[in-house]
Amino acid sequence: MSTSRRTVLAAAAAAGLTAATAGTAYAKPYAQQNRHPVKPTRESFGTLPDGTRVDRWTLENGGTRLKVLSYGGIVQSLELPDRRGELTNVSLGFDHLDGYLTATAFFGALIGRYGNRIANGRFTLDGRTHQLSVNDGENSLHGGAQGFDKRMWDVEPFADSRAVGLHLHRVSPDGEMGYPGTLRVKVTYTLTERGDWRIDYTATTDRATVVNLTNHAYYNLAGEGSGDILGHELTLKANRFTPTDAGLIPTGELARVAGTPFDFRTAKTIGKDIRTSHPQLVTAKGFDHNWVLDKGITARPEHFATLRDPGSGRTMRISTTEPGVQFYSGNFLDGTLTGPSGRTYRQGDGLCLETQHFPDSPNHPKFPSTVLRPGGTYRSSTVHSFSAR
Repeated sequence: MSTSRRTVLAAAAAAGLTAATAGTAYAKPYAQQNRHPVKPTRESFGTLPDGTRVDRWTLENGGTRLKVLSYGGIVQSLELPDRRGELTNVSLGFDHLDGYLTATAFFGALIGRYGNRIANGRFTLDGRTHQLSVNDGENSLHGGAQGFDKRMWDVEPFADSRAVGLHLHRVSPDGEMGYPGTLRVKVTYTLTERGDWRIDYTATTDRATVVNLTNHAYYNLAGEGSGDILGHELTLKANRFTPTDAGLIPTGELARVAGTPFDFRTAKTIGKDIRTSHPQLVTAKGFDHNWVLDKGITARPEHFATLRDPGSGRTMRISTTEPGVQFYSGNFLDGTLTGPSGRTYRQGDGLCLETQHFPDSPNHPKFPSTVLRPGGTYRSSTVHSFSAR
């Protein structure tokens, strides 16, 4: 990791929970009735084939309810009130463990060691080439066939007078999925008194490696299983994006969004331009690209995205320390997966906004570096703030 990146991101941890963005406001008194944090609770969510128990933890604070699995650090449910105070799960997923064991959609999962794609599953660092697990055609996607989304995490709950949350810990051994170095990872999910959901990532290594952690939640602010997200309104503070080749690997260009369907600098519905014949949309079957955030890498989470569902009134604002976001419009949902609502997920029934460094950065020296070296600490923070009016 470069000195400048390490210096900038080190301040992010010192910022603490005070760095959260604007608070949550609901039209009905649900949040007011739940001002005080509720102590995290645990229940069984099934067992792995080897007999390992998987727990589901429930967090509740400020009107937001979050359910998290010890398997994959998966957000199994995110419940928010609408403008009438009606609580609804707005995150796609499954109501049983088997779905998470077999599906490849990464619903709600912690992603690592490297979020997004690495071309040909290969990169060179300090003169040595590393071959990674290949699980997306010729490429490595989201850490490989057995990434962090397919691993058990040690979970430590916490609660005080203002916040509740979970510390998730995992040691990724040297050589796992082809990545060099023993990586010690801590991810903290926090629900603040305002109902904000904050994610803080840290990692250290004993050998030079690359790291790019994120969360792969799929959102539908109208409610899980309610239909598509094409009517959602999205704003992204980004003047550029990274075009991709046929394998969805960045070409290295930082293209301007002006005059293209990729321009979300002012709010527009996701469906407005998604069916246009722009070559990038044709290749990806919709939006599945990295936006280059105008703010760049920041010491504290800064606002970059607003997502709103006009029907329910729910709005989500996202802030991050990261320089990029992968906006994925659920292009490959094909009706073969069924959610807790009992309804199948079809193309466009959910979307992802994955805060990140850019895809394939280890093979693009001009992209912000994802290299982490011994003695350095990887830090990244993202805050989701909710309201309904």
